[in-house]
Amino acid sequence: MDFKTSNAEGPVDFINVDDLEKMAQKVVPKGAFGYIASGAGDTFTLHENFRSFNHKLIVPHTLMDVEEPETKTTFAGEELTAPMIMAPVAAHKLANEQGEVASAKGVADFGSIYTVSSYSSVDLPEVTQALNGSPEWFQFYFSKDNGVNRHIMDRVKEQGIKAIVLTADAMVGGNRETDARNGFTFPVTLPIVQEYLPDSVGKTMDYVYKSAKQKLSPKDVEFIAEYSGLPVYVKGPQSKEDVDRALSAGAAGIWVSNHGGRQLDGGPAAFDSLQEVAKAVDHRVPVIFDSGIRRGQHIFKAIASGADVVALGRPAIYGLALGGSVGVKQVFEKLQAELKLVMQLAGTQTVEDIKHFELRDNPYDPAFSTLNDLKLF
Repeated sequence: MDFKTSNAEGPVDFINVDDLEKMAQKVVPKGAFGYIASGAGDTFTLHENFRSFNHKLIVPHTLMDVEEPETKTTFAGEELTAPMIMAPVAAHKLANEQGEVASAKGVADFGSIYTVSSYSSVDLPEVTQALNGSPEWFQFYFSKDNGVNRHIMDRVKEQGIKAIVLTADAMVGGNRETDARNGFTFPVTLPIVQEYLPDSVGKTMDYVYKSAKQKLSPKDVEFIAEYSGLPVYVKGPQSKEDVDRALSAGAAGIWVSNHGGRQLDGGPAAFDSLQEVAKAVDHRVPVIFDSGIRRGQHIFKAIASGADVVALGRPAIYGLALGGSVGVKQVFEKLQAELKLVMQLAGTQTVEDIKHFELRDNPYDPAFSTLNDLKLF
């Protein structure tokens, strides 16, 4: 299959992540960009992910004796430059010929954790080499064959990966109508899962998902934790009941996500779910949040609502498309700069201060929900 995408590597001139998305659309092939940027169904949940941050307000505080806020934080035993890590995203070679090698280098250069997807378009050793000792996590799409699962976990442990993230909300692909309109099929191989998906080229995302295990249960969390000996983060809980199931199975952390609005359309915004999940977790394990992060104030609000760190997906991929490893690093740096500005104006010196910051309910919420027109893909 003939597929050509960006091969950019170098600084990107951009104002914000929304601008970056528009710029990326010009260099990534239509089908690949639609897969990266669009959501499920009517894209209601995709757009609620953005709008929901306006459900809460940051009250500026004055006379707080704050100067040069510090974004550094310790998470999962790692010193991070800011409370942001890389979310698992499939097939980075859709956005840049360098793929996950460039993404990993950009995240490492910034100083954070890189989460490699089972559906990476670059094999594990190359990603690990690009990280050059920086912390690496592995996101697991479980096979129907536990022999295959054991072999993948053996490889993960050999690479020195420090945690496994079980994605629990994508047993099948969401109703991604943009992909159907574009006739999108994968133009790249997925080497990590070649044992149970030997040929991904020319296959739809739904086919790829259905090659993995659909019938997930708490026993799968127990199996991964016992066999790997690594902490297991369950990605996808959006309710108290989900938290209870995950923690009772031995989950070491909860990753709040609705898959960027790409799975169940008509579901709640991830930020709204975060507040319920964080209350249910009650500081027993770490909480990671993704879906909809586009601004420094989004990071601030997520941490003030119970997340320990946020994870970046699409923004980093847009940076990858336009600037390779440098572009990825710039996205993290841009959001860090925005976060520092918000911290200064809110009167918070440290990330720990954000965790104790009280957001205000937005009394004008219905008005905010109509401000942005739906995007068309």
